[in-house]
Amino acid sequence: MKATALSAIIHDRKTLLYLLAIGNTTAFAVWQVMLNNFVVEHASFGGEEIGILQSLREVPGFLAFTAILVMLIIRQQSFAILSLLLLGLGTAITAFYPAALWLYFSTVIMSIGFHYLETLHNSLSLQWLSTDETPEVLGKLLSVRAMCNFLVLGSLYIYLLIYNVDYVLVYLIAGGITIAIGMFCWIGIPRFNDPVTQRKQLFLRKNYWLYYALTFLAGARRQIFVVFAGFLLVEKFNFPVENVVLLTLVNSALTFWLAPKIGRLVGMIGERRALTLEYIGLIFVFVSYAFVDNLAVTIALYLLDHLFFAMAIAIKTYFQKIAKPEDIAATSSISFTINHLAAVALPALLGAVWIIDHRAVFLIGAGIALSSLLLSQLIPDSPKFGQETRLGAAANQSSLS
Repeated sequence: MKATALSAIIHDRKTLLYLLAIGNTTAFAVWQVMLNNFVVEHASFGGEEIGILQSLREVPGFLAFTAILVMLIIRQQSFAILSLLLLGLGTAITAFYPAALWLYFSTVIMSIGFHYLETLHNSLSLQWLSTDETPEVLGKLLSVRAMCNFLVLGSLYIYLLIYNVDYVLVYLIAGGITIAIGMFCWIGIPRFNDPVTQRKQLFLRKNYWLYYALTFLAGARRQIFVVFAGFLLVEKFNFPVENVVLLTLVNSALTFWLAPKIGRLVGMIGERRALTLEYIGLIFVFVSYAFVDNLAVTIALYLLDHLFFAMAIAIKTYFQKIAKPEDIAATSSISFTINHLAAVALPALLGAVWIIDHRAVFLIGAGIALSSLLLSQLIPDSPKFGQETRLGAAANQSSLS
């Protein structure tokens, strides 16, 4: 009976999605939470260097459209697992040398695996899940990532309370665990057939323009949080590494609890209303970041900012509803490139702005959130292929009358 249950779990497509999410989170959570302290303490990074590193990190994301070309010779599932292995390798070697060039190199290796994996995980999720279950399952995937975050970084926090931090050891362990998960996925999980044959070519559809625009702005907004919100805590408030880990643990606990609920909320109220809530909240958060001088308030803003990421489920479910099934893999690849068009240049540019006045960085973020809010109002109540925006829906009603 147990063997049958285990076999059923292994042969469930969702199991692979969960394992890929766990492996991804294990490596990237440790890489990210330790990075600011490592580069400041051991490599003497300032705003310019961290901006360059983060821009280099986003170059593989910009090149994510090449995933569809690689799929001409390798199946999506196998490609996703190989990407997980590369992510683990890049993470494992991060702290070998505290030199800028080595950190740039290891970051690119890690990032190639991370961004291809994110592209393929998104593609497989939208292909393998039905439109009815997608919001809730994507919420559960976020919850699993959060629980993984909590366990991994909780262990790290306990370690930091007892021992002096050994960055080489921590990065090796995190990368090694991810590699082990990747090997299990390669050996132990069966290869699944794709439900619909995907188009193996690059293309842009004018029907998807609103999705492209929201994706572009989401990439720009994410960079400001990922690069500069944490850096604000470390540089302005001298936030120690153990407190950075503790803050991430709180984030994980909140996300674990709220993400499935947010997924169900998106399914209930629709994508337009969900994104409206997110972008109004982000405008408030970014304006507050610009002028805050209190550590406790900054921490509260950081937690709130992180929770808004879960609302981005709505962009994915919006695309799933308007897309032709055979377009999902190629458009997922292209959308990651679009997401990183701003992300490649923005960290370095804003790093220079940061030196002049850090408040300007967050006010730019507020402007990005406002643009997203205005565009999100074009999402119809029932999006589908041929009715991708409210402008299209209005035109259809006019032609019918």
